[in-house]
Amino acid sequence: MIDMIADYARYLRLDRGLSKNTIISYQTDILEFSSFLEKRQIKFYPEDHFVVTQFFAEQDKMNKSKTSQMRMFSSLRKFYQWMEIVDKVKVNPMNELDAPKKGTHLPVVLSMDEVNSLIESPDVSTSLGVRDRTIFEVMYATGLRVSELVNLSMDDLHLDLKLIKTLGKGDKERLLPIGDTAIAWLKKYFAETRAELVAEYGPQKEVFLNFRGKKLTRQSIWRMIKKYIAQVGIKKDVTPHTLRHSFATNLLENGADLRVVQELLGHSDISTTQIYTHVNKTHMKQVYNESFPRA
Repeated sequence: MIDMIADYARYLRLDRGLSKNTIISYQTDILEFSSFLEKRQIKFYPEDHFVVTQFFAEQDKMNKSKTSQMRMFSSLRKFYQWMEIVDKVKVNPMNELDAPKKGTHLPVVLSMDEVNSLIESPDVSTSLGVRDRTIFEVMYATGLRVSELVNLSMDDLHLDLKLIKTLGKGDKERLLPIGDTAIAWLKKYFAETRAELVAEYGPQKEVFLNFRGKKLTRQSIWRMIKKYIAQVGIKKDVTPHTLRHSFATNLLENGADLRVVQELLGHSDISTTQIYTHVNKTHMKQVYNESFPRA
């Protein structure tokens, strides 16, 4: 099974031209399905759709979100389509199944007070505190995905023009404006923390480095945010994506055009961006109910 997954990954990279992160996501889903099969001593990918149904039933028992299950379904469907092409299966069981339905779910966003509380939480008297504060400032100022943040290189920064370049999903390049506050913190981080790390461990192309002078990972950003969220006592389910959600929602609340927000976020389809208009309406109703005496 491992060899089959490796062959599929090569196909995705060479024939489909997918990004490294997308391929890793597909591999992770298929490995989870493979592990399910191995526990049941099934040595080949099944053509019986009842086995796949059992797998998704187990996903439900594990309280996997509908979004995760939809992604998993999509990964398995594409994997089986490839196995059909290379004659590894005769029958595609995914053709017999309906994709899990997505429930109504609005992204978690932070209020301006919560955003400020989180951004100001690192201890900037320490080197890594300066780095963490800079990360928060850049994430909130640009709406970068966490994968885009950790891959941001020094060559991507055009601070004299108040722009940064990033490579998003599908290797789509976009230029983003960045504000004076975030730029000021970047310069402080370069002069203090990063200069110190580079002097000790040697040059690196990435902007944000860990305490060993190496590139940060998405997991380290996740852990960092969880630490500061606990520190300031925010009870919401905050993830690295929450600052991106808050960036988009706060832009719309202050009159930004939906198309502009779409460009800033790097969404290929505006329907993806429209979720933030629903968040905005929810906020509007909340303010109305709290503020209008006869609500």
